[in-house]
Amino acid sequence: MKDFGFDGNCDKFPVGMAYVPWQQFDKICDNLEEGFRIGTIFPELHKPFTGRRCVKC
Repeated sequence: MKDFGFDGNCDKFPVGMAYVPWQQFDKICDNLEEGFRIGTIFPELHKPFTGRRCVKC
């Protein structure tokens, strides 16, 4: 992996800003036990990790 030479001094970097849109929750899991097991009762937020790497186009 390429070393970009970051020395740990964050004073020279600007403060970051993020855009986070409001989430609309339309559904709640029918089986709440299953929802608590997978970590969310909102199906829209259930995004299991697949273990794949990103590939550049």
